[in-house]
Amino acid sequence: MSSGKPAGPLRHGWTTGACAAAAAKAAYAALLTGDFPDPVAITLPKGQTPAFALAVHERSADEAMAGIVKDAGDDPDVTHGALVRASVRHGPPGSGVAFVAGEGVGTVTRPGLPLPVGEPAINPAPRAMIRQAVAESAAAHGGSGDVVVTISVPGGEALARKTLNPRLGVVGGLSILGTSGIVVPFSCSAWIHSIHRGIDVARAAGLAHVAGATGAVSEEAVARLHGLPEIALIDMGDFVGGMLKYIRKHPIGRVTVAGGFAKMTKLAQGFLDLHSRSGAVDFRWLAERVEALGGEAETVAAVAQANTAVDALEIAARAGLALAPAVAAEGWTTAARVLAGTGIGLDIAVFDREGGLLARTAERTAA
Repeated sequence: MSSGKPAGPLRHGWTTGACAAAAAKAAYAALLTGDFPDPVAITLPKGQTPAFALAVHERSADEAMAGIVKDAGDDPDVTHGALVRASVRHGPPGSGVAFVAGEGVGTVTRPGLPLPVGEPAINPAPRAMIRQAVAESAAAHGGSGDVVVTISVPGGEALARKTLNPRLGVVGGLSILGTSGIVVPFSCSAWIHSIHRGIDVARAAGLAHVAGATGAVSEEAVARLHGLPEIALIDMGDFVGGMLKYIRKHPIGRVTVAGGFAKMTKLAQGFLDLHSRSGAVDFRWLAERVEALGGEAETVAAVAQANTAVDALEIAARAGLALAPAVAAEGWTTAARVLAGTGIGLDIAVFDREGGLLARTAERTAA
């Protein structure tokens, strides 16, 4: 199955934070001089100096606005092609840079994120980039650097519904993200970021139990199984290791890892990244489990030649062999290695394609 990754070398792109910083620099330069630099160059945290073409710009007596279309390169980023705008006006003397959420940029409503409740969802690293960009314009054109910067992304509220922002308590639009300013294609950094923030929000809410699920069906099923609220559900996708490693550093009382039989088989095999790029279901491995369960030679051979993990499961079931519990138990062993010595409770839940429970382990801590 294709991963959707283009063939050949992949283009890097730019984060919404980098686009916002460049737009703010151009807008502040125009506010001070009347002219918009186009293209406008900024300095990224690691010293790169990319230049951005302006898509829109306008200026009045007391405010200037510039906008840049985000190019995420070859990464399948939900904000690729979005217009990121910065409007800049003078602020009170000595005020520095103040941030406002414009159209399509969210506001933080839950504790646990790296910004206080009530703040625009412009993350700390993009704020630092915007401050740097404003300082560069101030130094070049004799400005004070005391400004109010409004960041907006037209259509951002609709785009945000495709992200985890609503679950994280960011309402009204997108978060302005990025630490390096650069989007690395297929790095899935935004997904990992969302996993981390989901855990932070759950911890800040005082929850003692979270569940990471590989997909929507297993997420709904594990929520029913344990009676968990939405805020306790972590959309980990394939990144079991990314979730567990963050929980190890930021402990929570109990974590459930939930998924379909195929994904949980890969966890049982020892994978912490469950994507197809990391490895496939090993049918010989499954056949060995069937043999250990007492399967006859014919059944073992059939499992070894199965077309899919579900096919292997059905072959075992027809022989009266409980393959799913064996997979759940070994999946627990893989996940427990990450949490060893933390005292964090761990259990595994395996579901079918309709959300039916195939197997679960008891909650216990890893030695």
